[in-house]
Amino acid sequence: MKRFVALSLIMGLMLGATAMVGTAQAAKTIKIAGMKAEGEPETIGMHKFGEYLEKLSNGKYKVKVYPNSSLGKEDKYIADTRRGTIEMCATGTQVAAFHPAMAMMETPMLYDSYEHAYKAINGGIFELLNEGFTEKSGLRTLNMFPLGFRHFYTKNPVKSIDDIKGLKLRVPNITLYTTFAKECGINGQAMPFAEVMSSVDQGVIDGGDSPLSDITSTKVYEKCPQITLTGHILVIHSLFINEKLYQSLPDQDKAWFNEAARLAAEDVWKLVQDMDKAAVKEIEDHGGTVSEPTQAMKDHMAAAAKRTWTMFTDSSNDKTYVPNAQAVFDKAASFK
Repeated sequence: MKRFVALSLIMGLMLGATAMVGTAQAAKTIKIAGMKAEGEPETIGMHKFGEYLEKLSNGKYKVKVYPNSSLGKEDKYIADTRRGTIEMCATGTQVAAFHPAMAMMETPMLYDSYEHAYKAINGGIFELLNEGFTEKSGLRTLNMFPLGFRHFYTKNPVKSIDDIKGLKLRVPNITLYTTFAKECGINGQAMPFAEVMSSVDQGVIDGGDSPLSDITSTKVYEKCPQITLTGHILVIHSLFINEKLYQSLPDQDKAWFNEAARLAAEDVWKLVQDMDKAAVKEIEDHGGTVSEPTQAMKDHMAAAAKRTWTMFTDSSNDKTYVPNAQAVFDKAASFK
């Protein structure tokens, strides 16, 4: 009898251990790669997605976040996500290389405020920009969220149109950005953001433009203390998933991924606005000046933006032409 009881206990322990192993094996790890550092909106959105997905799936999925380009630069981890080496990634207009419409995520002067952008993107622009994207890229866009509006940071005050004409400002090496700078009369200097500090010191540039979260995280305001709240471009990023992986998921799992992405984006939309307020305080506390542009300067930049928009409606340029571009402009205008 004792021998039977002992055997029963041993069998029970073995079965329990087997069950625990089975549960652990059932947890699927989803890797997400991004370029931003910890604490920035993109990375926070990646972590939030992981928290929501793990909760919604009751632990079936766990998310491992790889921030700060730890799995390689943007081009590499996008390619790895397309191949399925990485399940997901976070990025922005880099994916326009496969689908020009995705460059319109950051159309200059398209949105007046976060509220306007939120309503327009969730009111139809998301679908318009993504028409045909998955078929061309092998990626599925799960959400769209802001990193912040871009504002000028300069060594000297920018108070009028004359102050920006000929101004040497760093711009990303992206056609949309360089074209807009030229239309504004700015002497745009395309260079990596990592070169900004040394370029300011050397007099190569007078400043640049970035979201407030980038201005504070890099402390570029120590070199360029004049911040002008032009809000000329809203930087939008998204979470992308390998399409083959997505289609292999049961419908319930797809719903979990979709909902986790939606909830994460909602959090970031709210968070970024709070971060902007904190950034303004930090800049001012450290001796920087934060000012609004004049109405004349706003009008000048809006007119420059309209001229830039033609790159999306010019059917002779297949690298930037977007067939439904006018529908995007109209949709944005309808939410003003």
